[in-house]
Amino acid sequence: MNKILIYLIIVGIIFLFFSGANAGVYSDDLSRCLIESSTPSDKMVLVKWMFTAMSLHPAVKSIASVSTKQIDNANKETADLFIKLLTRSCKEQAIKAIKYEGAVALQSSFGVFGQVAAKELFSNPDVAAGMAGLNKYMNTKEINKTLEVTK
Repeated sequence: MNKILIYLIIVGIIFLFFSGANAGVYSDDLSRCLIESSTPSDKMVLVKWMFTAMSLHPAVKSIASVSTKQIDNANKETADLFIKLLTRSCKEQAIKAIKYEGAVALQSSFGVFGQVAAKELFSNPDVAAGMAGLNKYMNTKEINKTLEVTK
C-alpha cells in the first residue's frame, strides 16, 4: 500500500474527532463498512494501537508502562486489521471511495472508525468509573456561576 495512503489512515485515526461534514457518500459507505465489518475485538486492536502510540508521548511516558514488544505487537495486529478491512472486508467500498473522493476518503473513514472504537472503550464501566473520579475535584459552584453569566 502506498505510504501516503497509510499516512492518511493514521492521520484519520489520530484526529478521532475529524468532522464528517466533508465526507462524501463513498466515504460514508466505507466508514459504515469498516464499523460493521469489524468485531469488538478488532476495535480493541485499534484502541490498543492508539494507546501504545500515545504512551510514547513525553507527557505520559512516565505513567504508561508499555514495552517495545507490546508496541510492535500492536503495530502488527493493527496493520493486519487494516489489510483485512481494506483488501477483503471493505475492498469495494475502499476502491470507490478513493476513486471518487480521493485518498482523503481513507482519512475520513478511518477517523470515524477510530471514533467508534474509542466510544466502545469509554463506555466500559471501569473506564467510566475512572473518569468519574474527576468529579470529586470539580468546583461545580464556580462552573455553574460562570455559565449562568452566559445565559
